[in-house]
Amino acid sequence: MSKSACCLLALAVAAGFAGCSDVEADHPKTEQRVDRPAPAPKPAAAPEPRAKPPALPQLPRGGRQLFPTYQLVAFVGTPGSPALGPLDSNLDERARRLERLAASYRAGRQALPVMELIVVVAQAAPGKDGKYRSRIDPAQIDRYLAVARKHKMLLMLDVQPGQAKPLDEVRLLEPWLKQPDVGLALDPEWQVGKGQVPGRVFGRTSAAELNSVAAYLSTLVAKHRLPEKLFVFHQLSKPIVSQQGSLRPHPGVAMVKSVDGIGTHGQKLATYRGLTTGLPKGLRTGFKLFYTEDTRHGALMTPAQVLAVRPRPELVIYE
Repeated sequence: MSKSACCLLALAVAAGFAGCSDVEADHPKTEQRVDRPAPAPKPAAAPEPRAKPPALPQLPRGGRQLFPTYQLVAFVGTPGSPALGPLDSNLDERARRLERLAASYRAGRQALPVMELIVVVAQAAPGKDGKYRSRIDPAQIDRYLAVARKHKMLLMLDVQPGQAKPLDEVRLLEPWLKQPDVGLALDPEWQVGKGQVPGRVFGRTSAAELNSVAAYLSTLVAKHRLPEKLFVFHQLSKPIVSQQGSLRPHPGVAMVKSVDGIGTHGQKLATYRGLTTGLPKGLRTGFKLFYTEDTRHGALMTPAQVLAVRPRPELVIYE
């Protein structure tokens, strides 16, 4: 091959390579595109279940209102003192007896037995602080409360103040009164002034003093969301409670006047009528029977006779 031919061939080969390079430059290679599925959306978080509000405290046999659902029937007493009522010993046996008695008072209502425990006892001696009263051991209150709960009964703490101020004694009972199944009773017959001795004179109280105690109980009911709180005051004669017309209702408190008349059936009924006429609004009534004092004048009144009394006693107490 001549030198000129070799040159021409070299030029042709070079031109061919140059042509290929130009084609690749005009049409660059592209990577193949792969479509991937979009990620699935995350499921929405399930709402957290709302916590149920705690159930409100109930009365021993259900509900939060005492009246008119329940008919209350009580035994009264204190440890080791049979003269003060049947609740002095053998508590389980007395509770069963009380249950049977309460059933005879139903008359269209539910029976709710009550154990009325005297926790502050008036006495003839002044005592260390000169207040003419003594307090039972707190462990005894717990023992009675345990028996009341075992039998689904209400426990009612009774205060005989002596020369002490009733509200001071009541405040000391707050650990129990803030419970849903514990009520309160005041016995102003045993509430005396300076220079007086319980049992030698009849004590007395006023509507203002009773209102102050009821207001305190109402505060406990609201603070601890308690069911209706039973508050009883005992009355033997009109002078024992002054200015009764000033008594007023207190939220969450069921106030009951227990008429503690003694004597024949006729005398007891006359006392009851005299102390339940013209009652202030919201004040309910109770009727007390005495196993010893009443039977000196004849047979004890029967449940049927007591239920025939008007106004119907919401609470019947046996001492």
